[in-house]
Amino acid sequence: MSEIPSPDEAGLTTGALARRLGVAPTTLRSWDRRYGIGPVVRDDGRHRRWRPGDVAVLEAMCRLTASGVPPAEAARAAKEAIRRTLADPAATAPAGPDAGAAPAHAEPAEPGRGDRGGADARPTDVSAVGRDGPAGDGPGPARPDDVLQLGVDVRQECRGLARAAVRLDAPGVAELLDAAVERHGLVVAWQEVMVPTLHAVGRKWVSSGDRYVEVEHLLSWHVSSVLRRAARAATSREGAGRPGPVLLACVPGEQHSLPLEALDAALGRRGVPTRMFGAAVPAEALDSAVRRLGPVAVVLWAQARSTANLPLARHIADTRWGVAGARCAPVVVLGGPGWAGRPAPGLHRPTGLAEALTMLAGLYDTA
Repeated sequence: MSEIPSPDEAGLTTGALARRLGVAPTTLRSWDRRYGIGPVVRDDGRHRRWRPGDVAVLEAMCRLTASGVPPAEAARAAKEAIRRTLADPAATAPAGPDAGAAPAHAEPAEPGRGDRGGADARPTDVSAVGRDGPAGDGPGPARPDDVLQLGVDVRQECRGLARAAVRLDAPGVAELLDAAVERHGLVVAWQEVMVPTLHAVGRKWVSSGDRYVEVEHLLSWHVSSVLRRAARAATSREGAGRPGPVLLACVPGEQHSLPLEALDAALGRRGVPTRMFGAAVPAEALDSAVRRLGPVAVVLWAQARSTANLPLARHIADTRWGVAGARCAPVVVLGGPGWAGRPAPGLHRPTGLAEALTMLAGLYDTA
């Protein structure tokens, strides 16, 4: 009678291995499809049976991704490490950036219950980025209440950016944001990558009792960083004989400055000089800055209706400077949902970054 092989010799099923590693079965299938991290032998050519060597590669993959290494890089490193170990059994596979980490089968500590992973939802599904969604790269299984709803029409970059943010993978977030700006340009990257991901994180933060605040802060900081890098790289046409700059400021009490930072960077890339004053600018300081700079336009951002200050906007629009007979006034542009409702006469309300950019660049060019 033939000897019955042990479970390890026969190979683990995908479900059994997923439980052992603490990941979702869909993650193992995704890694197999994307990175070639799969079983060498398949029963009947179809069903996966994971042998000890396959499991060793996956354990290394899990250690590396849990430490923040991007999945593609982790897959290459894991396969190479196991190849070296098999070639020299006395050698120890390098631990990489996860040296001293918990065993691969242990569930890593949750950073603020953040979402880790999740992508590749079918087009008919609501795309959920969870701790380990349909093709997630995160180390833990998804829970029904632990997902970011991104919708069905978002760019793939949104899913990758969300996965990196909820893992608190700062290098990954920075790399993905830089790549989005380089690939799509600043306006498209802002509107179609940064904003949808920020909104998804913000909605989850509000609906989950502030459990995702660290994810929102990390993502916002890196978005601000990439926007400021883009602004610094811009070439301004400022100089003698040129019109005044575009002044950008949040109204008093308003702390949400990221949209203004996006507009500041986009204007800079068009060569339009700006003065960015950021969040919660006091009314007196704003009035003083307008009189000192003589801006061609003033953009006032209000995220909430409670901060939108129409009397202040009218006051800025009525401000005059220059010699008698040739006095000038700024064009006042109202940005943000806080200004919802009927627009005030003489005040402009563009519908988005692209429209605001076109309007302000045109004003500067014709001033």
